[in-house]
Amino acid sequence: MDKDDTLTLGQTQAAQSMTGAQMVIRALKDQGVTYIFGYPGGAVLPIYDALFKVEGITHVLVRHEQGAVHAAEGYARSTGKPGVVLVTSGPGATNAVTGLTDALMDSIPLVVLTGQVPTHLIGTDAFQECDTVGITRPCTKHNWLVKDVNDLSRVLHEAFEIATSGRPGPVVVDIPKDVQFQNGGYHGPQSIHHRTYKPRTDPDLSAIVRAVEMMAAAKKPLFYTGGGLINSGPEASRLLRELVDLTGFPVTSTLMGLGAFPAARPEWLGLVGMHGSWEANHAMHDCDLMICLGARFDDRVTGKVSAFSPGSRKIHLDIDASQINKIVRVDLGIVADATKALREMIRFWKTQKHKVQADALKSWWKQIDQWRTKKSLDYRNSDTIIKPQYAIDRLYALTKHRDDVFITTEVGQHQMWAAQRFHFQEPNHWMTSGGLGTMGYGLPAAVGVQMAHPGALVVDIAGEASVQMTMQEMSTAIQYDLPIKIFILNNEYMGMVRQWQEILHGKRYSHSYSEALPDFVKLAEAFGCVGLRADKPSELDDKIQEMIAVKKPVLFDVRVDPAENCYPMIPSGAAHNEMLLSPDDGGGISDAGKMLV
Repeated sequence: MDKDDTLTLGQTQAAQSMTGAQMVIRALKDQGVTYIFGYPGGAVLPIYDALFKVEGITHVLVRHEQGAVHAAEGYARSTGKPGVVLVTSGPGATNAVTGLTDALMDSIPLVVLTGQVPTHLIGTDAFQECDTVGITRPCTKHNWLVKDVNDLSRVLHEAFEIATSGRPGPVVVDIPKDVQFQNGGYHGPQSIHHRTYKPRTDPDLSAIVRAVEMMAAAKKPLFYTGGGLINSGPEASRLLRELVDLTGFPVTSTLMGLGAFPAARPEWLGLVGMHGSWEANHAMHDCDLMICLGARFDDRVTGKVSAFSPGSRKIHLDIDASQINKIVRVDLGIVADATKALREMIRFWKTQKHKVQADALKSWWKQIDQWRTKKSLDYRNSDTIIKPQYAIDRLYALTKHRDDVFITTEVGQHQMWAAQRFHFQEPNHWMTSGGLGTMGYGLPAAVGVQMAHPGALVVDIAGEASVQMTMQEMSTAIQYDLPIKIFILNNEYMGMVRQWQEILHGKRYSHSYSEALPDFVKLAEAFGCVGLRADKPSELDDKIQEMIAVKKPVLFDVRVDPAENCYPMIPSGAAHNEMLLSPDDGGGISDAGKMLV
């Protein structure tokens, strides 16, 4: 970004002189940062030296830079504040790429500071040099290489503004080592005003009027909600509830939107998409008006786009204009912050004295209640082997009385079972990797959540394959006295891979079985944590309560049925009314292969 893109205010006020490294720490303090997740190296030692002398900022030493970014994501997602990461040049930056991409896909605000070799060595293939700006350009909202120390404070404040405003996302500031040593002028955040970056947050009121008119005319309406409601802040969730109170419309959600609407309310239909409930997906297919609030029509939701909700008119509210008509053509696009748009929808609904189509809505709910009788999340339980659904049901039952439960997940079958069965009543209590589907996300994310909420119960619902990708962060949990709970549904397989191989590849389980798993109890003890194991359903409740009571990090190895599959399921390329149910419940898989693209 050029200097011309910003306007510096108060230029008559003298800048404070300090080194580039000191500017970094001062900017973080001025931005209200209290936690940094990082890993030191040669190219950031001046910043670490400046950090050593400062109070009020806690540095969390992770064991891998990917873990640092996921921890910052967990912190950001659970607080609504930007997560901050500090890593060195070369492999420090490249190790952060997976987390950056994950944050970009899920709209998580992060400010990632990377070290770089001195400016005179850039381009010489110097030790631990890489083109960080080039590498991270596709996986950040914006990035900078700062070659002039007098630009550094401006860029740092811009970084926070861009990461947190509009559609949130990760940014990278790459700082050469010599710039960290140089002296320059520091300006505070109040002196920075961006001239060209002005995300649109206020809705077009004529579009809001049209939207509420469409809602009033709808006979089979549906709210399709997403992570944009969470990102907008807790007020958006409150306003969604008020709008549902006014209309009585049914509500469903994407994976990233869970918690924006209480799962305990009767209007809640459940998760939508590939592993969504029967009633949510059929309502999505048959509705005559879809009101999409802060979701982006991801392929895991839409299924076959040409067969996606074929008879409906569609309203799409999103803060990112590029998402409107990107995947699904809509009848009305509204570019705005969700909180502001929902507030205006409620205002116009009330002032214009709109009413719903009462008889039609009653009939629509009768149809939805008929779909609910399918009980698509039911499963055949066992007295001898732990079913993974039962394990999550018991975890939820034994924690639902608490207001301070935060759930992170790894990626796979356990993630989908958790989304289906752990019933969230409030936003910011569910942290998962949605768009990128990053195995290894949940454990370091739990570290970040626990740092932000020291007295809370933080549980990573994990799979034994996924959790091993970042298992080293248990050491971080020990170092910082973080009593995170890793609830491992251990089926000895890469479960979702095995499920697809069973259904779509003739049960050819090519490299999806883990033949050399660690003893998680002994591994926990080696880290200095507490290890637990349950092999029978009768053991679960006592062990879960023991896990919760322990004031240390816990690895809980829950040995579950290795053959259990996650249903319902929409095979890739199928429509919402072509769901597969468990064969135990009358479903079948014989035609699944025909549904592939």
